[in-house]
Amino acid sequence: MISIIIPVLNESKTIKDLLFHLIDNASLNTISEIIVVDGGSTDGTQNVVKSLDLNIILLDSKKGRAKQMNLGALKAKGDIFYFLHADSFPPNRYDKYILDEVKKGNNAGCFRMQFESMHWWLRLASWLTQFSWRACRGGDQSQFITRTLFEDIGGYDEDYIIYEDNILINELYSRKEFVVINKKIRTSARLYKKVGIWKLQYHFWTIYVKRWLGASADEMLAYYEKHIN
Repeated sequence: MISIIIPVLNESKTIKDLLFHLIDNASLNTISEIIVVDGGSTDGTQNVVKSLDLNIILLDSKKGRAKQMNLGALKAKGDIFYFLHADSFPPNRYDKYILDEVKKGNNAGCFRMQFESMHWWLRLASWLTQFSWRACRGGDQSQFITRTLFEDIGGYDEDYIIYEDNILINELYSRKEFVVINKKIRTSARLYKKVGIWKLQYHFWTIYVKRWLGASADEMLAYYEKHIN
């Protein structure tokens, strides 16, 4: 059984569509529960979730995706955790693809990604995510991982306010526990549109290099807040 865990902060515009999408595109007998973990939304996100006639678990958490996702995992009942951003829509029958990989012995992985943009760079970046190269990974591609492996790693590192997805992915790659499912998850390009494609890409690369050179979680967060947030 799969537990879907969605960390949110001010996602009232997208959360309804995502929840219906998750239900419409899976065999519900494979889904243990859908857990939305709110980090202190002020735009009515929680009210949107509560207003839906769906069996959704809504949790309150301290702000920070790592904290939110760990809390969701703590409350989850499934054998497999599926962590998903609120603006990323997995492919039809996503549950089957995940279960098929776990049955093969692949205990963690993601889908390839397709940005909702026609810009040539984002189309190229999307195309590259089909390959297993570490540099092509990111949280927008979602993350499935067995409960056993997640608990063995110790979950998400809550010292990281940003880059928390990549810290977990680094550990999975070091253990050779990662597979890319060659099906597309659609994700929003809203941050690229807001900040600017080349500006944001430059800053993302800079953060990646800073981490490679040994920057601390606080140093990376300070850079992100100064240049992106």
